Amino acid sequence: MRASDVMITNVISVTPDMTVREVARIFVDNGISGAPVLDPQGHLAGMISEGDLLRRTEIGTDERKPSSWLDVWSASHEARDYIKTHAVKVRDVMTPDVVTVQPDTPLGEVASILETRRIKRVPVTQAGRVVGIVSRANLVQALASVPDEPASAVTLSDAEIRAMLMGELAGRKWSFAGRNIVVTDGVVHLWGVFHAMEAVDAVRVAAQNIPGVKRVEDHTEPYPVMPGI
Repeated sequence: MRASDVMITNVISVTPDMTVREVARIFVDNGISGAPVLDPQGHLAGMISEGDLLRRTEIGTDERKPSSWLDVWSASHEARDYIKTHAVKVRDVMTPDVVTVQPDTPLGEVASILETRRIKRVPVTQAGRVVGIVSRANLVQALASVPDEPASAVTLSDAEIRAMLMGELAGRKWSFAGRNIVVTDGVVHLWGVFHAMEAVDAVRVAAQNIPGVKRVEDHTEPYPVMPGI
């Protein structure tokens, strides 16, 4: 799937010269938590979200404790903070450097952007114009819309199940060394030692996704820890 398959196209936008209070009312009235900021020519100038409106002098949330010793000594940081909490116009509180995607951007890439940038939405642009928005919620909606797969009619032998699982695990960093897999009557038995329980859980999930697997039995043990000398 691509961005165009899940994006919202009826995008509500704001302008740089709108006031912060006007934007707050737009958010509340339309049940949204963020919007692109468009200049008079309709080009993307920035993004503004609820996060930009959390700390405001009007509601007494403008004061904050320094998060590090650098904040205490940074006059420029303090000045930016003052602008963010006291400015009237959107242009002064919005995020100007905005990452965008194209309509044909794969959802995997969109998800990576949302995750690595720690943002909740990303504008979709085409020919310099905003044509949509993809949010985290839209990705969840896409997942919820995927139809349930019918029960597989394929019957795999124990050897085929084991081969498929071993192939899935090949090259995975978390596929812990020393593990062994035995399949009997559709039941996958995991043996070996592990450093992290997450690795065992990952192998279990891989096994459960193979058609014909009835259940997974875990016989693994934690890697022995050598006492300090």
